[in-house]
Amino acid sequence: MKKITFLILILIVNVSFAQTEKLENKVATDSFIEKYNNENYKAIYSMFSSNMQSSFPLEKNSRFLSNLKSEAGKIINRNFIKYNNGTSATYKTDFERGVFTLYISLDDELKINGLFIKPSIVNNLSNTNNILTKEQSEILFENAKLFPNQTQIALAIINNREVGFYGIKQNNYTVSSIENSSSLFEIGSISKVFTSTLLAGFVVDKKLKLKDDINDYLNFSIKDRIQITFKQLANHTSGLPRNPPNLNMKSDPTNPFKSYDETKLKYYLQEELNTNSDPGSKYQYSNLGAGILGYVLSKYSNSSYEKMLQNNIFGKYRMLSSTSIRKHLKNQLVIGLDKDGSEASNFDLSILVSAGGILSNVKDLARFILAQFDNLNEELELTRLKTFEINDSLDIGLGWHIFKSKSMNVWFGHSGGTGGYKSSIVFEPIHKNGIIILSNVSVYNSNHIVIDSLCFALMKTLESSITME
Repeated sequence: MKKITFLILILIVNVSFAQTEKLENKVATDSFIEKYNNENYKAIYSMFSSNMQSSFPLEKNSRFLSNLKSEAGKIINRNFIKYNNGTSATYKTDFERGVFTLYISLDDELKINGLFIKPSIVNNLSNTNNILTKEQSEILFENAKLFPNQTQIALAIINNREVGFYGIKQNNYTVSSIENSSSLFEIGSISKVFTSTLLAGFVVDKKLKLKDDINDYLNFSIKDRIQITFKQLANHTSGLPRNPPNLNMKSDPTNPFKSYDETKLKYYLQEELNTNSDPGSKYQYSNLGAGILGYVLSKYSNSSYEKMLQNNIFGKYRMLSSTSIRKHLKNQLVIGLDKDGSEASNFDLSILVSAGGILSNVKDLARFILAQFDNLNEELELTRLKTFEINDSLDIGLGWHIFKSKSMNVWFGHSGGTGGYKSSIVFEPIHKNGIIILSNVSVYNSNHIVIDSLCFALMKTLESSITME
């Protein structure tokens, strides 16, 4: 069911009611429900005050109620709750396909002069294994209820190296706990961290240097032989635009990168490349830059991006379900949702796969974050070293963004998003804490940034517990 937002004109009436249902409201509400269930929308219109009829004409009223009936079904039960600000009667209303809150107010002539209907999200989260604190559970619910029906969120909480997994799903306006720690999601731009980790591995093995010019690793020269280093591609200071100018994002908005192949990338690099700023001088987030980084590393190693991932990262850190090739998935892929909550197309990143093409689950990603706490791991430590200062509160390493929290503990993080998914990771190596969130919330959903906010809010609860000790 798509997310429903219903709002009919509410006219405030300065009448004081007791907190028990009055007969006139009961009669009006029961009459409204009977007429609604029988699709007698014209009769409902006749119950409106003149102001309500003027503001909400018959055609608009009928269309609204018809859409409501189609989405939510008949009203099967209602319970009076209270009077809202002494003006409108509030009811918990059970529809066939969801629970809603219904507000009805009457004027002095007992005509309906205010009507408001909205979904009522039920909190059915359980915490039998004590994975979440009460505060964390409340934060999770308050954020999760903002998303469409069929939303899934998979969560890993790492507290002093101890990992707990928690999953939720919203179904028919009820947020419930589920087990989805092995379920797979598109992780979007978090893939850039893995691409930078591949680079760090080559550097630690002394096969190349961060300051090396990528021209020296290609069998062709980029336009005007503009000098761009590996580090500049990894920390978004290459000056390259966010996406290739010769990529038509509008040709297939549901899968915009699918047709962008090696031929188009090479043409851009040789014939069209133009930086927006001098390489190394300015931070400018670039999917194109991360895509080129993976492309150059593949050419240098004579290996596909997938093989590099499997041999150099996924195998090493036991990320056995992770892949950049959808047909190789071993576990269930959660269906992505578009901005309206309908099923979304998966993204195919083609030649730019290293910018955002990995699929993973919270179990695998937790193993990768736990590895970040190993002080002897040179390649992972290299990815976390500051390479550029973005502003007073944000630096960047190789892939990882570096945040300074109010307590001055350094957090590392990255988020990602595709047409059907949104993800976020934050961790702090000193106290070995971290939060990983994967979801099927679209990056085009108006509330997608809430996933990042949720990640940081949960991380703060871990930091607060440190402060209290």
